[in-house]
Amino acid sequence: MSDLLTIGDLARRSGVATSALRFYESCGLLSSHRTEGGQRRYDRATLRRVAVIRAGQAVGLTLEEVRAALDSLPSGRTPNTQDWARLSSGWRRSLDRRIGELERLRDKLSGCIGCGCLSLTECGLLNPGDVVAAEGPGAHYLDVPTSE
Repeated sequence: MSDLLTIGDLARRSGVATSALRFYESCGLLSSHRTEGGQRRYDRATLRRVAVIRAGQAVGLTLEEVRAALDSLPSGRTPNTQDWARLSSGWRRSLDRRIGELERLRDKLSGCIGCGCLSLTECGLLNPGDVVAAEGPGAHYLDVPTSE
């Protein structure tokens, strides 16, 4: 049994479409060896890298954040247990910041539901610098004169 996987093998084993694997490779997240015929071959350890990419995406990280984490590994190797602990700890801080931002957004949204301000003079959720607030409530930019 070869230690290298075809792109089809990697797709089946990882549950990731071949097009996504090619995209990950074009982004520098994965690397492959090429046969004389130009076909991609992946080390078996690539399965773990794909799992890390998918885990990062599942928690809302950008591919750039995932690449930075993978690039921090010595010689670009596949993460081991200690690496994963370090990577996930860093991701946890990022996730905690995002959760805080989402909670603040949620709390502002809850305060706006049903207010009907549309000019957003009170909540400032979508337009904190509302320049037409002095004109009173309503969707001023949407007011269209009727031809009746």
